[in-house]
Amino acid sequence: MTSYSFKEAPFHVFGAPRFYKYGTMDRFPRDLAERMFPGVVGWHLDVRSPGARLAFRTDADEIRFDIEYESISVDTGMSLYSAQSGDVFIGRGGEARYLGQIVPPDLYSTPRAEGTFRQINPEGKMQEIIVFLPRNEKITGMTVSLPDDARVLPPEPYTWPVPVLYYGSSITEGAHAGKPSNAYNALLSRWLDCDFINFGVSGSARGELFVADYLNTFEKSVFVMDYDYNAPDEEHLRRTHRPFFERIREHDPGLPVIIISGPRVDRNADAGRRAIIRETYDRAVAAGDRHVWFIDGGDFFGEEDRAACTADCIHPNDLGMYRMARAIRPVLLEALRDSVKTSPDL
Repeated sequence: MTSYSFKEAPFHVFGAPRFYKYGTMDRFPRDLAERMFPGVVGWHLDVRSPGARLAFRTDADEIRFDIEYESISVDTGMSLYSAQSGDVFIGRGGEARYLGQIVPPDLYSTPRAEGTFRQINPEGKMQEIIVFLPRNEKITGMTVSLPDDARVLPPEPYTWPVPVLYYGSSITEGAHAGKPSNAYNALLSRWLDCDFINFGVSGSARGELFVADYLNTFEKSVFVMDYDYNAPDEEHLRRTHRPFFERIREHDPGLPVIIISGPRVDRNADAGRRAIIRETYDRAVAAGDRHVWFIDGGDFFGEEDRAACTADCIHPNDLGMYRMARAIRPVLLEALRDSVKTSPDL
């Protein structure tokens, strides 16, 4: 077997916005993180990389992955398989086949994860491999081991190669999904074959304008604004929601923006919050904005077994994430098509 670093070509890392400029898997520069997470910088919020994916093509019939972390710690709301493991797929987009997980071998004793997958490609065809990387820990190293005679090539580009950028809460970040690839935005990425960057932050994305300025530095096809639950109260949401949207809009007048209110088991709960978020959308449309959508989170969980969709009446579990993704999918596809129509290159 020959081992390769995940930082080597032809391997490619998607969804880690600072990786190719700074060589790090974190999403925020240190000074920005200190403003966003006062008192908790270093507790993984600033350095973990939800939504990051490793991709490549190979004709190998056997692959081994080894991931190293800076540390490993218990998350009281998520299992080892949710927070410290990676998901491996073979194939393209929604047709990809799930191979299994890269898992810490001895629970929380050592900061690493490993996984070997055999007889995955008996015909020896060039196949796409994509790994949804672990959500909770700072990744310090990763190797991919392949048979010595295996070929390895760069991944094919996504059908929608310009990333969808998500900004929001722990729900956006993927909290309480049973595995990283079951977060709603990860599901959408597979179904629509679109790249994405996940700027969901547990408890700490509160509509700060300096964060909007940072997000404006990234190229994106669609911006999904989903920080409802992180606003501590209605007054904070009222004070920040429309200004945050407007800061994004001022920077890019033609950018498709999807505004989402948080998912609720009880549709009638938090009507005030939903009204504030809806008002941002209504005012934009009234002002002539034709590149904005609103999705009511109260509709995400459908009509049956709504309570079965969350772990704690706030965070969606796998069923809740799936239903969220199903509801968002047609809107996101429309927004992606709009992003192409409004591209300055066309």
